[in-house]
Amino acid sequence: MRRVVITGAGVISPVGNDIESFWDSLVSGRHGIGPITGIENQTPVKVAAQVKDFDPTRWIDKKEAKRMDRFCQFAVAAAVDALKDCGSDLKDLDPYRVGVIVGSGIGGMESFENSCRTYDQKGAKRVSVFFIPMMISNMAAGNISIRTGFKGVNFSPVTACASSSHAVGEAFRNIKYGVLDACITGGAEAAITPLALAGFNNMGALTNEENPDRASIPFDKDRSGFVMGEGSTILVLEELEHAKARGAHIYAEVVGYGATGDGYHITSPAPDGEAAAKAIQLAFEEGGLTAADVDYVNAHGTSTPINERYETIAIKKALGEEQAKKVAVSSTKSMTGHMLGAAGATEALVCALALEKGIIPPTVGYQNPDPECDLDCVPNTARKADIRVAVSNSLGFGGHNATVCLKKYEG
Repeated sequence: MRRVVITGAGVISPVGNDIESFWDSLVSGRHGIGPITGIENQTPVKVAAQVKDFDPTRWIDKKEAKRMDRFCQFAVAAAVDALKDCGSDLKDLDPYRVGVIVGSGIGGMESFENSCRTYDQKGAKRVSVFFIPMMISNMAAGNISIRTGFKGVNFSPVTACASSSHAVGEAFRNIKYGVLDACITGGAEAAITPLALAGFNNMGALTNEENPDRASIPFDKDRSGFVMGEGSTILVLEELEHAKARGAHIYAEVVGYGATGDGYHITSPAPDGEAAAKAIQLAFEEGGLTAADVDYVNAHGTSTPINERYETIAIKKALGEEQAKKVAVSSTKSMTGHMLGAAGATEALVCALALEKGIIPPTVGYQNPDPECDLDCVPNTARKADIRVAVSNSLGFGGHNATVCLKKYEG
C-alpha cells in the first residue's frame, strides 16, 4: 500500500480566489455571504455566497472560456493554480499514470437555463452547438485533462453535495493501490441561478434569512436552511515517494476514505445517522487509526434544521459519546456557504491547512446553542491546536455519504 499526500491546491471560492486569501478569511471568521447580484431572482431567497472578482481570462484563453460553463471555468482556473502550487507539471510521469477525477453535483446549470431561454424565444436552430459540452458535469474533468495532457483515470462523480469528497477519495484509492502516481482531483459548482434557486427554495432547503450574518449558522438553534455557494477546489494528490524525490511541499497525508449510502430518503439524511457514522469509521480505520486519534471534524454542517441534528448523532456513533464531546467540530459552510459539489474538496483542503498550520477555523454566526447539537463547534473564533488527525464529512441528497481522513504529515 502506497502513501498519498496533498502537494498542491487551487481554490476559487466566495471567501477568496487563492489559498492565502481563502485561509485568511476562514481563520479571521469572515464569511462571503451577501445580497444576490447579477441574476434574475423571483424567490424570497435574498442572500448567497457568490464568487467575487472572477475573470476567467486570467487562466483561460478568451475564446476557450466562452465555450465553458462557469463551473468549468472555476475548475480549470483552480487546476492551473493547483499545478503551479505543487511546483511541477508532473510531465516526468507517464501521462497514463496521472488521473483527473473532478466531481460536480449539477454541472452547467447556467448553460442549461440560457439554452432553454434561447430555445423558447428563438427556436431549436439557435441553440448553441456547445450547449451539451458546456452543460454536462464531466466536462470539468474533461477540460482539465485536455489542458494538461494527463490521460490516466478520468471521470466525474455526481453525488450531489458529496461529489468532490468521492472524487478525492477515489483519487486517493487509485494512487494507494498503484493505478496512478498522481491525480488532479476536487470539485466545481456554479448553480446560483434563477431556476436552481427556485428549486432549492421550493423544496424548503434554503434560508430566507436576509441578514448575511445570520444566514448560514450551522449548529445554531435558529438555523433555517442553507446558503447557496459556488466555486471550485482542486487538489494535487501524489504518491509520497515521488513527492519526496522532487522536494515537494506537502500539506497533509490522505490516509482513509469511507463511502456509504443511507438507503433512506431522496433529500433527508437518515435520522439514526448509522450509515454516515459508518463512513466516518471506515475512513479513520483505513488509516490505521481509532476514534481516540481524531482531533478535528470538518462537519457537513449545512445550517439546515435536520442536518446538524442527524450529523451530531452520526459523529457520536462513529467516535463514541465521550470522544465526540472532546473533538473540535466546525462547519466552514458558515463562511463559504454550501458550495454543493465543490464543498467536499474545499473542506478537505480546510482540513489539510488546519493540520499543517495548527489552527482550526470556526463556525461563525453561532449565538444560540441547540441542545440537540451538543458538540464543540469552535464557535465564532479560530482556535490554535496541535492536531494530528482530521476528518471531513459530506452528506449528499440521495443518501450519499463520504468521509475523507487526513493526517498531519510528519515524514
